Amino acid sequence: MKKTKSMFPDAFIPYGTWGSSYFPAWQASPLAEVNIAQFAGEGMARIMSLRKVSINYLDYLIIGSTVPWHWKFWNATVVASCMGKRVPGFQMEQACATGLQAVILAGAQVQSGASEAVGVLTFDRTSDSPVGVFPERRSYRRTEVISDVWDNFGFDPATGKGMLASAGSIARKYNLDKREVDELTAYRYEQYFNAKESGFLDRVLVPLEILNIQGKHLGIINEDTGVKKISIDSLRAMRELDSCVTSGTQTHAADGMATLLVASKQKAKELSSKPEIEISFVAKTEVRVNPSCMPEAPALAVQKLFKQTGLSMKDIAVVKDHNPFAVNDAVFSKVMNYDWKKMNNTGSPLVWGHPQGPTLTRVIIEALEEAVDLGGGYVLIFGCAAGDVGIAAIFHVR
Repeated sequence: MKKTKSMFPDAFIPYGTWGSSYFPAWQASPLAEVNIAQFAGEGMARIMSLRKVSINYLDYLIIGSTVPWHWKFWNATVVASCMGKRVPGFQMEQACATGLQAVILAGAQVQSGASEAVGVLTFDRTSDSPVGVFPERRSYRRTEVISDVWDNFGFDPATGKGMLASAGSIARKYNLDKREVDELTAYRYEQYFNAKESGFLDRVLVPLEILNIQGKHLGIINEDTGVKKISIDSLRAMRELDSCVTSGTQTHAADGMATLLVASKQKAKELSSKPEIEISFVAKTEVRVNPSCMPEAPALAVQKLFKQTGLSMKDIAVVKDHNPFAVNDAVFSKVMNYDWKKMNNTGSPLVWGHPQGPTLTRVIIEALEEAVDLGGGYVLIFGCAAGDVGIAAIFHVR
């Protein structure tokens, strides 16, 4: 196995200082009725309490979300107040890359020496997403109205095409076969339900109670609501919306939050439930591909990352990605000459949903937990983002 230097030699992820809500499908739970930032802050405090980690250790907070929420102007400070710890911080976003970028930024914050323990908190609510009215003098109406989630997913202003069209165009570019894409999707569902039935998901996902503004019980988020078992026959019977893309071979909008901590080496040992486990940052990269080629970008980002590090797929213990379309994984398999059955062993966003901000954070949490089960090794995380961007990172679990 090749060795490579750490990008942040002084920053670590303390084992077990993480957790995610379940991701109920949009409009399918009480999450549709609450301020998602408040829920996320309170949820982080609850998760850290269950992990026996005092939030008093935190000296900084990085939050990530992509859908505007009420009082967003106040940024990380209001979320920190909901968490119960008045610390400085900021909000960042990069579409579906938000969850991974927030963790990388936390690593940089610790590496710089500015902080010893940084909280990463990512969240989004696609349900009842806001509608904005923008002054636009070039428009004959002098105003433009945009539904934040649905209009952005349906239209890329740089290409004039929607995200679904990008999946179809890449399926044609790589001559993908719909039968294989359907088989891949059915296998992803099988992986998810196997992880659920084994109890693996119970170690990373935390049931969270929802209260209304009066503090009355609205419900408990304890399922990836909307996820049902699916058969290969039903997938094959679905109408193609574009090449190799059906309603079953793409993800669905969802709501949720996910959190983890990044700390200095000494602080990580203090916070970790298993201080003998060391989780470090190895490398990270991004690429931008041709217009309307988004599902291709993650594979090319991984290629670039391997050139940086000298690693290869043979060196990787856990492979996990953000896959809004099954096409993403099929293309990755072709480009990297890698069996798609070997990746996403505990589930993936294709199945459990897509709330943008916390999606890759949950991917990271599940992947790190899987790596610990395997006795350590390199963990490869990658995904795509709006604007035909691919992002990839490697972590090391010792």
